[in-house]
Amino acid sequence: MTQIIPIETERLLLRPWRDADREPFAALNADPEVMRHFPRPLSREESDTLADRIVARMDERGWGSFAVEIKGGEPFIGFVGPSVPSYEIPCGPCVEIGWRLARTAWGRGYATEAARAAVGLAVERLELREIVSFTVVANSRSRAVMERLGMTHDPADDFDHPLIEAGHPMRRHVLYRLSASAWASRG
Repeated sequence: MTQIIPIETERLLLRPWRDADREPFAALNADPEVMRHFPRPLSREESDTLADRIVARMDERGWGSFAVEIKGGEPFIGFVGPSVPSYEIPCGPCVEIGWRLARTAWGRGYATEAARAAVGLAVERLELREIVSFTVVANSRSRAVMERLGMTHDPADDFDHPLIEAGHPMRRHVLYRLSASAWASRG
């Protein structure tokens, strides 16, 4: 097991997961609005299995999809962090910055603030040359976060998600990229 070093931002703490995170994580995964751009909401069992997988990967690497809490506020609002997709996609192998926050945390800049910290970890501490992020075409909120991070989109990189069946309206995904050099020159 590798030591997981928490990351602090002005308002947030990105930290290792706790057992107490499972209940609010299951609630956000069951929220149809949070899961609007996924094939379906998750059951409690599916949510716990996902949490187990996230924790195991973090324990193995020392980084991953950190639990996010608001300093002096909510102890768990979701996750944000770098991860390695467990399935093949055209830009792979790669490291993706991803996030999923409870609806009560939306519209406050938390996703962007936490994702900036996660990109900083990936580029500065892990010394990755490129970070990607992807989502369904219609997910304008996540796409806006990607753009605020300085990520760029080339339609030639878009792909059909291999875990979503052909013909499903959420199969097509947009891919955004951010090079370490672009991150370093962001001013």
